[in-house]
Amino acid sequence: MTGQQGVSAQPRVIAGRYTLLVELGRGGMGVVWRAQDNVIGRHVAIKELHLPDGVPTEERHVLEERVLREARAAGRLNDPAVVTVFDVVVENRMTYIVMELVEAATLSTLINRQGPMPPERVSSMAQQLLSALEAAHAAGIVHRDVKPGNIMVRPDGRVKLTDFGIAQAVDDPRLTTSGSLIGSPAYMAPERIHGHEASPASDLWALGATLCYAIEGVSPYERSSTASTLNAIMNEVPRLTRAHGVLAAVITGLLMPDPMARLNGPQARAMLERQAANPTPPHGFAPTQASTMHYQNAPRPKANKARRIALVTAAVLAAAAVFTGGFFAHKWIATPSAGASAVKTLSYGENGDVPVFELYEGYCADGKFALAAQFDSGSAVSECNGHDVQVYADSSALGDNAKTTYPGAEALTTYAESFCGMYFDSNRIEYTDKGKLKHGALVPTAKAWKPDKGSGKHNVYCLVWREDGNKLEKSVIVKDS
Repeated sequence: MTGQQGVSAQPRVIAGRYTLLVELGRGGMGVVWRAQDNVIGRHVAIKELHLPDGVPTEERHVLEERVLREARAAGRLNDPAVVTVFDVVVENRMTYIVMELVEAATLSTLINRQGPMPPERVSSMAQQLLSALEAAHAAGIVHRDVKPGNIMVRPDGRVKLTDFGIAQAVDDPRLTTSGSLIGSPAYMAPERIHGHEASPASDLWALGATLCYAIEGVSPYERSSTASTLNAIMNEVPRLTRAHGVLAAVITGLLMPDPMARLNGPQARAMLERQAANPTPPHGFAPTQASTMHYQNAPRPKANKARRIALVTAAVLAAAAVFTGGFFAHKWIATPSAGASAVKTLSYGENGDVPVFELYEGYCADGKFALAAQFDSGSAVSECNGHDVQVYADSSALGDNAKTTYPGAEALTTYAESFCGMYFDSNRIEYTDKGKLKHGALVPTAKAWKPDKGSGKHNVYCLVWREDGNKLEKSVIVKDS
């Protein structure tokens, strides 16, 4: 909200208290003014709802209610990175929201003017925004439109998250117009495109895309049309070139397509805070036994907090390595898992350990996770009840574009073991006694990735079975509520 774009010829006074001084900006929902609070004697920002002529009465009421909801939502929050709402005024059938005046440019304006941000500045900004979203989510509020245009960056490095105008409190009825999705397409999480409601996880995905924009200088998914933008979100993986180490891991973890595998806010913030307290060089570091994900010793709810953060960090770092092209010492050095629940990763497809594999996430089948095993689609069942193995997760490594270069068995194995291990140790996998389970990863061979003819398979698969050889009595996957 910077720059003088217009001056009121005859300053208006709202509610006998606020004198409108200078127009700061306008958009589809109205006009933002710099104003003088004549009672307290301070300058404030006032958003004046101003809908275009011709908006149907019913839709007008929905939009007006959305603005009031912005005030109610933001007014409940108390965080340094959230723009404070001071007052709401309804006068002469017009609605005004009185807010903290922030003298700063938006992140999108800043990047357009100056180019990509330095990594340390992006890390600081990420911590502030994660704190703001954590406060909102704890209050039952989902922002729904986290994007560079809604983040204001002050010269001192402090940031403010603004525009809760389309935010949705969990206890509010859903408000949409014409059944449309609300939000900016380039920052809309995959699950929302699939029709699911906005959630804290979708806010975090949007933050990941925003941080990617800040560090790289370009929007990771924005394309020439809405359709191509949505297609990019669903099928493409942005490649990080300027982010390294923990920052790259956090961005990658926030952009996980599956919301259940995605980093949550406290995890991401703890990783960044730990990195800030114990900085390490982004290059020349090779993981050791101590820094590699150990499945057997994965933390449970009562585990030491520092150890829990270290294990989450290690897993996400390994997953991020594939997407950043191996940011450690120019080549990711894989250390085999020492956990008793994880077994050696196998390959599938032509020239692979498992020649035929046609199962998908959630499906069960009979057979052993072993050399020369074959799992064809005819043996797969979606209702798991008394079967040998289950695919508990899968992940498209680098997308399914036929032109994508095969990253190599070593990189895929590192990614698959970290992804499957993190998933297995999460609360997405539930069993009476996890200690009775074994799990392993399958990665595609070069022939399966890019066959001579037909469609390639870029997915890695995570399988689980009982260590004692008995059948799984039920599915181990916790269903989405």
